Formats: sequence, structure tokens, C-alpha cells
Amino acid sequence: MTADPTSPQPPAHEPTASEPTASAPAWAERDFTHRELPGGLIMRRARTSDVTAIRRLVQPMVDARILVAKEAVNYFEGLHEFRLVTDPHADGGERVVGCAALHVLWEDLAEARTVATDPDYRGRGVGRMLMEQLLADAQAIGVQRVFCLTFETRFFTSLGFEQITGTPVSPEVYVELLHSHDENVAEFLDLARVKPNTLGNTRMMKHL
Repeated sequence: MTADPTSPQPPAHEPTASEPTASAPAWAERDFTHRELPGGLIMRRARTSDVTAIRRLVQPMVDARILVAKEAVNYFEGLHEFRLVTDPHADGGERVVGCAALHVLWEDLAEARTVATDPDYRGRGVGRMLMEQLLADAQAIGVQRVFCLTFETRFFTSLGFEQITGTPVSPEVYVELLHSHDENVAEFLDLARVKPNTLGNTRMMKHL
């Protein structure tokens, strides 16, 4: 049976889900939803079923007062901000071994938050790969500066972050940010009410 020459013909080549089309912006190639990493690890966006694993991963850092405790509902509300690194198992399961979230604060400003790596996987570049992806995500959506509050100053310095003092926004934006109920915004503004939770942390910024 021959094909009907009058019927619509499929294109000679259709791009796969991971292949950007010719009209896609340049940054689309870096906006990975599922990315293979060295050592058999995978980077992907978080799903609702990952919240329990994310909370388990960050709990030791919460206990050590490195990260501020959050309720489960806060993780669900901000789930779209998370990138994860997972270690797939032969049986089809996986282990969440790293996480990081990018939270937009203002038109040109975002925060890298909840950056955590499983102790068994430290030294394999998990945190660096997550942060590099978050910085690419920030550029993709038009963010020009990324803030973090951290004990790991050497790590963030290696990524181009620098320590800041004061609040590097205009007085008008400062007033707008005061309306936020997000505790991390209060940390960015260096408000006195969050000082007990951030003692010893360093406020750092990277210009993209």
C-alpha cells in the first residue's frame, strides 16, 4: 500500500523533548527538567512526592541551626522553586541527595535558599552543580542578582558571591519588601527580629 501524496506528511525531523527548537531562546538549552550528571546522578525539578525526602535531607542542617525550620506546607508552596539531585536505584527507586531552591524577591533579585547535600555525597560536586543550575535559572527569568545567607562562605565565594552589608536595594523597594511575610526576606533586609535565627551566617550576593 502506497502513501497518499495528498495527505499531510510528517516533518522530516521532530525535536525531542530535550532538544530545543530553532526558535527557542539560547538559555532554553540550560533549562533542564531532567539532566544526567557525572557518577550516574540525575538533576531534575522537584515533584510533590519529593517533599518528605527534601525535609529528611535538610533536617540535620535544621537541627544544627544552619537552616531555618519550615513546615511541610511551606515546602509544598515553594516546590516549583526546587532543583534536586538524585541517585537512581536499579529497582527504579531513587535517593534524593541534594536540593536547592531559587526564590524571587524582586524584579532583579532572587535568593538561593535551602541548599543541602547528603553527607554521603559531599565531595562529588552536587552542591556546585545545583548552584550553577540555579544561577542559570536566574538569568533565564531576568534576575540580575542572587542573594544567599550562609555559613559556607568559601563555597559561595568560589561561585562569585561577595559579602554584603546593609540592604542593597533602593528605599522604595525596601519599603515594598517590608510587606512580605517571608522570613527569608526579613533575613535579606537584615531585620532585628530574625537575628537569633541567623547568628553567624554571612549575607552574600552575586551579580549575574
